[in-house]
Amino acid sequence: MGGRPSKPVAVIRAEGKSHRTKAELNAREKGEAAFATGIPIKEKEETKKNVVAHKEFLRVTKLLNKIEKCDALYENIINRYCLLYAECRDFEEKRERFYRDLWEMEEGKENGDFEDSPRTYYKLKNDIQKNIMLKSKVMMLTRQFFAKEGFMEIETPMLGKSTPEGARDYLVPSRVHPGSFYGLPQSPQLYKQLLMCSGFDRYIQIARCFRDEDLRADRQPEFTQIDMELSFVDVDDVIDVNERYLAFLFKEVLDIDVKLPIQRITWQEAMDRFGSDKPDMRFGMELHDVSDIVKDCGFGVFTGALENGGSVRGINAEGQGAMPRKKIDKFVEFVKGYGAKGLAYIAIAEDGTRKSSFAKFMTDEEMDALVKAMDGKPGDLLLFAADKTKLVYDVLGALRLELAKQMDLLDKNEYRFVWVTEFPLLEWSEEENRFTAMHHPFTMLMEEDLPLLDTDPGKVRAKAYDIVLNGNEIGGGSVRIHQDDIQERMFEALGFTKEAAHEQFGFLLDAFKYGVPPHAGLAYGLDRLVMLMAKADTIRDVIAFPKVKDASCLMTQSPSQVSEAQLHELGLDLEPQKEEEE
Repeated sequence: MGGRPSKPVAVIRAEGKSHRTKAELNAREKGEAAFATGIPIKEKEETKKNVVAHKEFLRVTKLLNKIEKCDALYENIINRYCLLYAECRDFEEKRERFYRDLWEMEEGKENGDFEDSPRTYYKLKNDIQKNIMLKSKVMMLTRQFFAKEGFMEIETPMLGKSTPEGARDYLVPSRVHPGSFYGLPQSPQLYKQLLMCSGFDRYIQIARCFRDEDLRADRQPEFTQIDMELSFVDVDDVIDVNERYLAFLFKEVLDIDVKLPIQRITWQEAMDRFGSDKPDMRFGMELHDVSDIVKDCGFGVFTGALENGGSVRGINAEGQGAMPRKKIDKFVEFVKGYGAKGLAYIAIAEDGTRKSSFAKFMTDEEMDALVKAMDGKPGDLLLFAADKTKLVYDVLGALRLELAKQMDLLDKNEYRFVWVTEFPLLEWSEEENRFTAMHHPFTMLMEEDLPLLDTDPGKVRAKAYDIVLNGNEIGGGSVRIHQDDIQERMFEALGFTKEAAHEQFGFLLDAFKYGVPPHAGLAYGLDRLVMLMAKADTIRDVIAFPKVKDASCLMTQSPSQVSEAQLHELGLDLEPQKEEEE
């Protein structure tokens, strides 16, 4: 737009201007009473609402008048605000409608339509404020509980050493040491292990952490962890104190009783039953392995997957047998987004007749056996994936959740916890052509799997555990390696030479030489935990000043460019950006 849109009469009046146009005088006759606090109104309650409306109107217009550039939506929203309060009935409802309009301005800003946005301020005025208050209470109760359990709160450095494992680090250039960089912590992992070496028995910290990775609904570039470490403990000790913590927290905050002990399943069981290492336990629809049933059938998709070392698995969407073909085709497109080539199905009608995408390749006996293995009944829809087992897990795990959403099986008022234990110690990276640590390089392995570390590293299980709530990993941890020889073998399995390992983690390895107690820990994602407790859809709704999808802050307009002088002080020279060809 060429300039700032003209202000409606109410804005001019709010700023104390004395001149009036004919249009303004007409508007005054219609709406003046809504903003004047001294005009008598019959009902006292209506008068009270007018006073509140007037004060809030002045606050909002003062904020919006700070916007330097915007388009006609600004004027439309302000005029709508005037009309809402001109009637001044159902005050709360109309205020919510106005704030929703401000949200729409914000969404336009995210798409590049606005240079400024008031939502970054006013978002905090409504239900978001309740979420922030809930988060504050969670933090207060967390400190209270762990203090009574003998934990000591210790701060660890923000400026540390960049390490190669895990997500991408945020780097901070050093002015004092030109050409050198600090790495912002992805977690206080190394520091809290050093604290155990130093004789601290129980450590707790509500720690700020940073990861330079692509964002999603439950991720932010900067986030908060409830981080803890304990010495002279094993898996059961860590799980015990954290089950009591969760029971305390949910009772105090939500008045919900968490049934203890919380169910435990191994990683392998979670994958086999739910296709996910963070299973949502609020509904069934578990996976069925039908590889043995179809290994000799005539359907090449099934037999081909098995011949290549994969598996054939399915899920039973009970009561969905009458699903239209178009909707099934949409699920086929959905699973292709997870790498699947397609999706086979059997739809069982209420009268027992079947429609299938592959029946012509199977005998009646084979189809009967397959339906029986899937616990199929009249009215059910059976869906199958066949490929490498990892891909099958990913596909059916995602499909299971998508079906649950569409079948309305996800109740936000229900909280179902589960511990997932015995994760694989290592996972193979196709990109790096080597094994990488599933958690981190200091995770202790199951003692009975130690011989496998040299012969079959992929089968080694870790003393690692995640706490999962409604399909979300809210926390995770492990027992740590505290023996020099095992740590060296772990680095070898990860492809590190002794020199490389010492260069990256020498300060920790040197500390180990002086003796280190057996220790273990766990960290919660505080934002994610509060998101679930608040029944929010994204952690942005429990953070006071969240980043948007491109990791920028709309309010402070960061990240931003800095002066040449600042770059010169740091010894940095930026390459000019290439202009995109049209």
